[in-house]
Amino acid sequence: MQTQTEANEIRKQRGKEIAQTCRIMKREKGGYVVPSQSGHGVYLVQYIDYKPVCECPDFEKCGCLGIKCKHIWAVELTINKQENADGSMTITKTAKITYSQDWSAYNKAQKNEKALFMDLLFDLCGSVENPLYDFGRPTLPLADMIFCSVFKVYSTFSGRRFTTDMRTAKEKNYIDKVPCYNSVFNYFQKEELTPVLKKLIEISALPLKSVEDKFAIDSSGFSTRRYARWFDFKYGKEKDVRIWLKAHLVCGTQTNIVTSAEITEAYSHDTKEFPSLVNATSRNFNIKEVSADKAYSSRENIELVDSIGATSFIPFKSNTSGKQRGSVMWKKMYHYFMFQREEFLQHYHKRSNVETTFHMIKSKFGTQLRSKTKTAEINETLCKILAHNICVIIQEMFELGIETIFYAQKVGGD
Repeated sequence: MQTQTEANEIRKQRGKEIAQTCRIMKREKGGYVVPSQSGHGVYLVQYIDYKPVCECPDFEKCGCLGIKCKHIWAVELTINKQENADGSMTITKTAKITYSQDWSAYNKAQKNEKALFMDLLFDLCGSVENPLYDFGRPTLPLADMIFCSVFKVYSTFSGRRFTTDMRTAKEKNYIDKVPCYNSVFNYFQKEELTPVLKKLIEISALPLKSVEDKFAIDSSGFSTRRYARWFDFKYGKEKDVRIWLKAHLVCGTQTNIVTSAEITEAYSHDTKEFPSLVNATSRNFNIKEVSADKAYSSRENIELVDSIGATSFIPFKSNTSGKQRGSVMWKKMYHYFMFQREEFLQHYHKRSNVETTFHMIKSKFGTQLRSKTKTAEINETLCKILAHNICVIIQEMFELGIETIFYAQKVGGD
């Protein structure tokens, strides 16, 4: 059972995180606008009769007991006033940590991105083997169709408008023949395309093998154009709800490169995908740290990370006990979390980079899937992730000066 002191310490720590990572604005009318830590909405913190008051549910519940919520802590840590013996006032402000942008490298990467994207995608598709020819009309080369599929997702154009880009690819000898836009849609619906795309995502991350050793894992939803119907007994009528898919991925915390990915149904639990994603990453990278949120907190996951020689930074739920039950590492990390909380959280907060990765994918290639069947939606999501990886590689070519050599691994051909 969590004590009141521990709960207050957690609130203070979370307030410190808000103060360091978010922008707290002072209102002209008085009070401070504090962003919600979840990223949805803001809360107003005011001082009434010299006492802090917040609009959040936590303060409404515990404020009468004199307990400060994390938003009040964020304000007080941002502007810490201290009265001196001579009556003067010392104001200490918490500085928000900012990171400089290498604008020269960024500008070069953006100006050359499309040309380099086609070049790197062509190089990557060179590892794709064509399936064995059986009989009937010969199909279009698998490598060409993967090139067109990923390039289409990158362009964000409709199939018809994308035809011009396919002609350009043909002129530059990236593909042998300009396929009909419907052929691209048909290939999205092939189930055998899914494992090939997953493998290409792993291969596309390899140029950063020497850069990344700390990773974060999480999931996020992509909305589809399909709807499910359900009957609302309260109002006595049918309603439609949009179907969505969940993308699970592991990314490097330094460059946001995706090292492994899995697509599941909307309500599939995150922790089920943890072993396969971590194992896939460990085959290609030397993992030192794995950060994940409480959804992944289990003895099995912590033991798995320890078995590959890495340390897991997964916070424990409030009702968790330190009983090892066959897992020594569980007990060790529990005590680390409880007694060295600040040091633990410094490692854990690298997890926020996976949120950045999802933002990069969705802001550049869209949050909605255009395909209309489940298999096509899965493949389209994987194409978004693969396109993101290639864009990351292009950026790091100019920032870190890496060599973009995709290792000679044959993919497909079965």
